[in-house]
Parts: sequence; structure tokens; C-alpha cells
Amino acid sequence: MMRHALLLACAMALAGCASAPRTPIGSESFWSGRMALRVDSAPPQSFAASFELQGMPEQGRLSLSTALGTSLATLTWTPAGAEMRQGNAVTRRDSVDSLMAELVGATVPMPALFAWMRGENLNVPGWQTDLSQRGEGRLTARRLDPLPTAELRLIIEP
Repeated sequence: MMRHALLLACAMALAGCASAPRTPIGSESFWSGRMALRVDSAPPQSFAASFELQGMPEQGRLSLSTALGTSLATLTWTPAGAEMRQGNAVTRRDSVDSLMAELVGATVPMPALFAWMRGENLNVPGWQTDLSQRGEGRLTARRLDPLPTAELRLIIEP
């Protein structure tokens, strides 16, 4: 049930409007925009949400919200672990990868996500990326292995 709620949150956030860009602090990065995630499970699941991603692969925050700006979930991670807050509910796991895998049914490789957002085509086993429209603020990453397949689409706001 929690997995479905996060997937729905991700989908709604991807479809929504993005927040105004923030200036990165130090070596941190910041992006905002819309994201959509489709997992080809049985039954198929898809989600969309607005997002704000900041930090680094080792330590950061991913905030997801609806088109109207209502917070759906906030994921934070450090080398010590990861947690997701949805309202008053808190879920903790050893890593952001394990938290994402449990909640959305697909591991989204955080180091690669940061690289892809910067326009770097970091190779991740089982994933194919299309950065050909990165200049227009769009990128697509497809997970082919392991099953179920998944597709992540991002629109990055300037």
C-alpha cells in the first residue's frame, strides 16, 4: 500500500508545476521540475509529480509534490541511511536505493541520477539513458534489467 502511495505521489509530482530554482550551496546541486515513473509490473504502475532534488549522491533530499504544491513525500539520505516522510508517517531504510526499491518497485540509481541531471551519461548496468534532449531540459532513463522494466522521464525547469 505504501508503495502505491509513493508511486502515485511520484506521478502526481511529475505532472505538476516546478518550484523556483534555488542556488546550490557549496558542492551541492539543485534541480526542480516534473518527473514521471512507469513500472511495467503486473498490474503496470505509473506516477507523476513535481520534484526538487538537491544535494549529492551521498547526501541529499528529494521532495515530491502535487501540481497544486501539496507535499506528497520528502526523501532524505546520508551515508548513515535514508528516510521518507509522508505527512506524519516516517519510513527509514539503510540506503536511499533500498528505500526507493521498496517504495516504487524499481531502484533508481542515485549517483547516476545526479550525473544524468548534469548531462553526463553515466553507465549503469541494466539502464539505458537518452540525454539527447538534455539541452531542452528533458531526459529519459529506462531500466531493462532486472524485471520489471521501468521508465523514468524528467523535465528539468530552468
